[in-house]
Amino acid sequence: MNNHQNSVELLGYYGNDQVHACSAWTSTSRDLTEDKIQRIPKLLKMLADAGHHTPFEKSSLHFLVNSDIASHIHKLKHRVGVSINGESARYKEIKEDKYLIPDDWEGITSNFNSDNNLGVQNDKWTTILEHYTELGNTLYHQCVKDLEPTLGRKRAKESSRFFKTYNSQIQADVMFNWRSFYHFLELRNKPDAQKEIREIAAEMLNLVKNIEGNPFQHTIAAFEL
Repeated sequence: MNNHQNSVELLGYYGNDQVHACSAWTSTSRDLTEDKIQRIPKLLKMLADAGHHTPFEKSSLHFLVNSDIASHIHKLKHRVGVSINGESARYKEIKEDKYLIPDDWEGITSNFNSDNNLGVQNDKWTTILEHYTELGNTLYHQCVKDLEPTLGRKRAKESSRFFKTYNSQIQADVMFNWRSFYHFLELRNKPDAQKEIREIAAEMLNLVKNIEGNPFQHTIAAFEL
């Protein structure tokens, strides 16, 4: 059941600290000795600090993200080396009307006066947004139905989505290599990033930090994440 919040799931991963180190050692010798294994943390720190990030492209992190459209746009913008496939209202009519209600709006009252002609007065902004979103979803489905006989199913679906609000949630399959993941975190897991995308980025990192066996322990430390 949708609780009107975004969610992140780690579907899988490939690689670890050793994979990153061996990639860097390809230019000399990939043969691992106990001594070289002990040097992995220092090597990864040196690579991260020096900006030699190509070896970190040899891993992959695979997530399933349910997020509002505004946050989905943040995932798409300024990305480097990120593979994203998202749920599309162009190819199907979205039957599950998921949407986000910002949790930091809780308890904030609207100051609309009685002359606004919107039927809104002294109500909570969370309630107003919920009603507004549900109206948009109702109009979306009815518009698909009414446009289809004249415009055809494809055009009806792709144009009726204009009724979908920015807080409507869609599902996206997102895959990073470690280098692109670090770039994403540098953009989105920062205090000045929008709250919703910042929380998604923080949860992605938390999931990676809690992979059983901590395979990226030294890479995380090298980038000071």
